[in-house]
Amino acid sequence: LFKLCEKVIDLDITVLIEGETGTGKELIARCIHYNGPRKNKPFVSQNCGGIPETLLTSELFGHKRGSFTGAIADKKGLFEVADGGTIFLDEVGEMSPAMQTTLLRVLQDGEIRPLGADYHKKVNTRVISATNRNLEEEVDKGNFSEDLLYRLNVFTIKVPPLRQRTGDIRLLADYFVGKYSQKIDKPVKGLSQEALHCLENYHFPGNVRELENEIERAVALAQDVSVIEPSHLSGKIVEKSATIGSELEMRGTLKEMVEALEKSVLTRLLEKHSGNRTRIAKELGMSRYGLMKKMQRYGF
Repeated sequence: LFKLCEKVIDLDITVLIEGETGTGKELIARCIHYNGPRKNKPFVSQNCGGIPETLLTSELFGHKRGSFTGAIADKKGLFEVADGGTIFLDEVGEMSPAMQTTLLRVLQDGEIRPLGADYHKKVNTRVISATNRNLEEEVDKGNFSEDLLYRLNVFTIKVPPLRQRTGDIRLLADYFVGKYSQKIDKPVKGLSQEALHCLENYHFPGNVRELENEIERAVALAQDVSVIEPSHLSGKIVEKSATIGSELEMRGTLKEMVEALEKSVLTRLLEKHSGNRTRIAKELGMSRYGLMKKMQRYGF
């Protein structure tokens, strides 16, 4: 993911970031902006979902006084505010067809027209957009402009969901523990191994945002203890971990139970590391060759 970001940082082209809600798409956009040649110019963002078309038009392109009820003064739009910098359009797939047409014209001509104005204004603003939808499918359904999609996805970055990168959970959790323990001045240092195990076994439909909320809650519940335990986590997370743990039944010979455990561990680590044998071997403390022999034994 970071290698993709590095390739596009210095290229002044539009970028489309795809990923589920809560995966950190705006963080990727900020990473591109603040490490590129526009870093000393503004970075502004606008969520395009759940906002009336007239208001969104005003937010993006500005308006003249009296152009609609409540427009008591001229206002600059975010494209003009970000002139020389970057504008981040989140949930771009939520735009109305009329708004899509207007945005396409801006991308093609590099000009904006404020609401109520009789002139156009040149802007030099880089556009990075994001969506949690499959825009190609939306084009097929007739919900999204094919021409606009071609303009937006000159370079596409796909952010994987947290369940596909569980190796990041420890790093993210430690960061959030430090952030929120400092915020509320509590001496929480980190998570116990059991609590971390619970987090790594949870699928996090809300992705990194859900993990952050969970850690913020856990820090608040931890009171004056130094480590977050499973008792500080939400019931749904602990229950999921308990369900996984109960899958191994205590039956058969010791050899059979050990083999069942090894097979279960390999199955989970293959999912955790997306089949990367080198990472699995490192986590298990064994050689890659030894891991391959073990996997062949169990038919992986």
